[in-house]
Parts: sequence; C-alpha cells; structure tokens
Amino acid sequence: MTLPPTMRAMVTIGHGDMDQMVFHDAWPRPDPGPGQVLVHVAACGLNNTDVNTRSGWYSKAVTDATTGGGFDDVNDEDPAWGGTPITFPRIQGADACGEVVAVGQGVDPARIGERIITDNWLRDPDDPTDKNKTGYFGSEMDGGFAEYTVMPSKNALAINSDLTDAELATFSCSYSTAEGMLTRAAVTKDDTVLIPGASGGVGGALVQLAKMRGARVIALASTSKHTDVAALGADRVLPRAPNNLPTALGDEKITVIADVVGGPYWPTLIDVLQRGGRYTCSGAIAGPMVELDLRTLYLRDLTFTGSTVIDPSVMTNLISYIEAGAIKPALAATYPLAELHAAQTAFIAKKHTGNIVVTP
Repeated sequence: MTLPPTMRAMVTIGHGDMDQMVFHDAWPRPDPGPGQVLVHVAACGLNNTDVNTRSGWYSKAVTDATTGGGFDDVNDEDPAWGGTPITFPRIQGADACGEVVAVGQGVDPARIGERIITDNWLRDPDDPTDKNKTGYFGSEMDGGFAEYTVMPSKNALAINSDLTDAELATFSCSYSTAEGMLTRAAVTKDDTVLIPGASGGVGGALVQLAKMRGARVIALASTSKHTDVAALGADRVLPRAPNNLPTALGDEKITVIADVVGGPYWPTLIDVLQRGGRYTCSGAIAGPMVELDLRTLYLRDLTFTGSTVIDPSVMTNLISYIEAGAIKPALAATYPLAELHAAQTAFIAKKHTGNIVVTP
C-alpha cells in the first residue's frame, strides 16, 4: 500500500497546561526502523500517565493532586514517570489499537495486516525483567495520538476480537496496570478486595480482574456511578469516601486494598486492613502525600507494594482474557483526535465511568 508522507498528530511540546499539546494535520509520518513495525492507529485511549507527564506531576517538587493544568514548580531532572526528563516534541498516547501496515528490517512481513494493541512497556531485549532498563510507549518514544506510530515489533500484540477499535483501545494501560497490581498483591479467591475509585479506568479493571480471580470485591465510587460499577461485577458498592468506613463495611474483612487514589482519605483505608493484609498502589490521583502511622504497618503485619513496571506475563494473560471474552471494555466516550483537549478535560473531571478514547 502507498503510505502518505505526513499524518495528523497531537504533539506535546513541553510540560505544562493543555496548550502544550498542539494539533498538526501534516506532521511527518515515521518509518519503522530495525525490529519495529509501523501501525495505522485506529483509536487511542487516554490515561493518567499521559496527563501526569504533560503536566509534570511526577516531579517530586509537586505535592498536589492530579490536575489538567501544569505545575509551576516542576524540577527539570524528574518530570516524567521514571524520574528522568523526556524529549520534546513528543507524541503521547500509550493505548493504541490499529493495524500493522509496514515492518522494519528483521520483522516478518507476514505481520502486515495484523490487528494489534500495545504492550506499553519498552524493555531491554537482552534483560527484559530489569525494571531500571524500561521505558514507556508515548513517553520515552512517540505514541498513538497520531494517525501512524512506530513501536518495537514485540510491543505490537496481535489480537483476535470482535470488539471495536475504540473498545480495544481501553485495555492496554488500565487493565495491565490493574492486573499488575493484583499480581503483585497475589490476590486469590480467599481475599476480599477494597477498591477506591472503582469507576475509573483502572478501578473498573480492578473490579473485573479481581472477580476473575474469585475474590470478593467491595468498590468505592460516587453514588451516581453505583449502577455502572455494579455492572462490572462488584459484590458491593459503597460511597466514594464513607464518613465511617468500618460501619459501612460491617462484617467485611478486607485483606487487600488496590488503590490508585491516595489523598487525605488514605489513612482511613489503611485502618480497615486486616492483620496480615496487603496494600497495593499504582497511582495517587487525589494527592501523593499521605500520613502513615508506622505502628499500623508493623504491629498489624501489613505488606505495602508499589506497582508500575508490570511483569512480562501480564500482557500475554490480558490478551487471552480479551479474546476469551472474560473481561469487557468500559468505553465512556469517543472524541476525534483534534479534540484531545476536550477529551482530557472530560477525563480529568472524572464524571465518566470507564475509559475515554480518541480516534485519528
């Protein structure tokens, strides 16, 4: 097929507010290098990583909750997820779904025509389990907020599904993050899992994936979203931040908390963990600074795990779940790529349940 020399793309030119994302209708189309594939992007999901990287929220100088605007006090040395700078201009967007349309040297041409979603973790091929040698698609290399994108062939995961492109674009970041958290916390059918922020992309994925493991799931969400969260499989749905959480829980014995919220309510969550319980975290949208009584941690034999770089097996498992129909997408809305500012505004407002997607 004949490929155009240029493409539509939303290009991030620096850290800051949404005006740092500039739409171009004739940005140079990339070519795949050795070991890479060129993907014609059909849809790309939104996630907190893209927002946080653009705004500079990952910098240790920032102590506020996630917002759509930029921060004035971002350190130059640690503005991205890995604690290092990234290069601008950068096309963000990690959650691409599309079709392989060209391949680089060393890649089987039979891959052309495959429908794919992304494994977002860019690993060292000689040492794929070394977390210090990882990058992220849409951060350390250009991503999917464009008509075309290149990625390592191993990061383009073939998928066979009747789901739409927009539905498939909801999975890569949110569901792999959730599965990584549950894997790290070793959740089983013997657990009761408490999930704050259960109406978000990761929260909803946590609900479904914890239920897949046979766990009992207690979800926290705004009252207006309870019906949607219950439809994802939660056994119980409680208000977003009950004034008296132990009373609201009743006889429930919480053995795992899977959290991407953080913020001032955090100590209340930790206080309901059973002795020997596990807390796993992959975000802090309500604020990264929390208060911990160390006596709660050690006297109750609690285990805390952070979860960012997922195990290599997580995405393979996730593909199998999607193809088997064992998990379902939660697509809240779709916007044209040129309206990414409006899409991110809606994403940050958190009035939706599930994921928001843009299409080139």
